[in-house]
Amino acid sequence: MTLPHAIRTGSWLARVALTSVAIGKFLQRGLQAGIRNFRSRNGAGYAAAAVAIAVSLSLAPKPADGSRPHHLPYPQLAWPLVINGSQYAPVAWADIAGWNEDDHLAAFKTFRASCKAISAQSGPAATDPRALGISLREPCHAARAAEITDNAKAGAFFEEHFLPLQISRLGEDAGFVTGYYEPIIDGSRTKTDVYTVPVYRRPSNLFVRGFTQDSPELPNKGDVFRKIGRRKLVPYYDRGEIEDGVIAGRGLEICWLKSQTDLLFAQIQGSARVRLEDGSTIRINYAAHNGYPYTPVGRVLIDRGIIPKDQMSMQKIREWMDQNPDGAKELRRQNRSYIFFREVQLSDKDEAVGAQGVPLTPGRSIAVDKSLHVYGTPFFIAGELPIESEHSKTPFRRLMIAQDTGSAITGPARADLYFGAGADAAKVSGRLRHNMQFVMLVPKSLDPMALGRKMPLPDPRPSAKIAKLFPQVNPLKNQQKDQKNPAPAAPQASTTSPTSTAQADATTSVPLPAARPDIAPSREGRRHRRSRRDHGDR
Repeated sequence: MTLPHAIRTGSWLARVALTSVAIGKFLQRGLQAGIRNFRSRNGAGYAAAAVAIAVSLSLAPKPADGSRPHHLPYPQLAWPLVINGSQYAPVAWADIAGWNEDDHLAAFKTFRASCKAISAQSGPAATDPRALGISLREPCHAARAAEITDNAKAGAFFEEHFLPLQISRLGEDAGFVTGYYEPIIDGSRTKTDVYTVPVYRRPSNLFVRGFTQDSPELPNKGDVFRKIGRRKLVPYYDRGEIEDGVIAGRGLEICWLKSQTDLLFAQIQGSARVRLEDGSTIRINYAAHNGYPYTPVGRVLIDRGIIPKDQMSMQKIREWMDQNPDGAKELRRQNRSYIFFREVQLSDKDEAVGAQGVPLTPGRSIAVDKSLHVYGTPFFIAGELPIESEHSKTPFRRLMIAQDTGSAITGPARADLYFGAGADAAKVSGRLRHNMQFVMLVPKSLDPMALGRKMPLPDPRPSAKIAKLFPQVNPLKNQQKDQKNPAPAAPQASTTSPTSTAQADATTSVPLPAARPDIAPSREGRRHRRSRRDHGDR
C-alpha cells in the first residue's frame, strides 16, 4: 500500500498518525508538507511524512494484547463527589447565613461521637460505593486528637478540615426537613385486658437478599421474603395480615401496648421507650421491616380532604385516629409497611441509638438518605421553623450531623431532625414540614475544584485542509439514508473515486487497511515502472 493511497482511504496507519495527541502542530505541518511534496514526486517529502508517522506510532500506547489501537483515550479520572439527582456549588464560609452565630462546640461534640464509628471501620475507601466513602477518617482523626473546649476553636476546626457545598435536588433551590422524636409509651411485659397490642421482634422466616439472620438489624429498603419449606420464597405478610394475628402465638412478643396507634407512631419514629407498670423502662429500636413501601397516613388524610395540608401534624393524626377507631383501622392498612423491633440495653438517661450505632443528640442529629450520604457527614441547615409554637417562625441555623436514616427520607437535600424524647419533642417534631437551605461539609481531600483542574482538554481542532482530507462520517446517519433510498446496483467495472473510498472506510466500526482498488495504471505510471525495471536489468 502506497502512502498516498493510505491517506486517501483513511487507513489505520494514517489515522493514528493524524489523531495521536503526541504529533502536535509541528508534526501535523510536517505531514502535510510531505503529502504535498510526494505529489510533486519529491522523495524528501515522502521521508518527512514517514518520519512523522513513525514518531506518532512510537509515542502511541500499545495494547497489552498486541492489537492495533483505534484511538488514544483520555485518562479515566474518578470524580470524588457524585451524588445522584443532586446539584451542588461551592460557597464561602462568610456567605453562609448564621454560620458564625451557631454553637459549633455542640456540633463538634456530636461529630466526635460519629467519629468513633467511622474510625472503627476497616478496609480501603474504594470499597465504599457512596460519594464520600470513608474520607471522613482524616477529619475524624484530627477531631479525636484535638482538645477543643470553646466555640471559636470548634468553628475553626470545621473551616480548616471541610469545604462547604450548597446542595439541593436537581432543579430545586432548597431542601426539605421534617422532625422525629422518641415516643414514651405505657406498656406491659405480659398481655392484659388493657395492654393487648403486641410489639413483635423480627421473625425467623423473614429474609432479605444479601443479609443473614445473624445481622443485628436489616435495611429499611429492599425486597423482603417469607420462606416456605426449604426453597420457596414469597412476599412477607403486610400490615393488615399481621394486625389480624397471622404471626401471633410464636413467641415473638417483646411487650404489649394499649393501642395500635401507639404502635404505629413507634414504628414511624423507629424507636420508643416503653414505660412498664413497675416503673422500669424497655428500650426498643428498629430491627427489620416487611418489605412494603412506607405510605404516610397523613398524606392519605390530606388527599381525602379530612385534614387540610396547612394544618397537618402528628397531633392532628392522633386526634383523628382516637376519635375514629374504625376509620383508623382502615387508615393504618393503607400503609402496608410494618416494622419489627429489638430490645436494646439503654438506661433512661441514654438517648436513642441511630442507624450509625451511636446515641443521637437532640437538636444536632439528623436522619438522611443512606443510599446517597455517609453517616458522620456535617450539614448546615438554615431557615425558619415553628419551634416555639405552631405558627411561629423561629430562625433555625444549625450545624447537624448525619447519624440516622429512615424509609421516608429520600433525596440529596432531605433530612429528619431529631428533637429527643417525650411529649415536648413530639409537639415540635410533629409540625415540621418545611423547605430549608442545605450546605453539606465535605472533607478537603474531596475538593471537586482541584480535580477539575486536572481534566484534560480536548484535542485541538484540525486545519481545514486536514478536515477535508479526512471527513468525519456518521455511519448511523448514512445507514438510515441507505435504508430510505437504496442505492442502484453497482456496475461491473470499479468507478470508485478516492474521496468516496475514504468516506466508506471511515464508516467501518474497526478501521482496518482497505483493499487496494483495481485501477488501470496511467501511461505515466507505465513509463515509470518500465524505467524502474530497466534500471533493475542493468
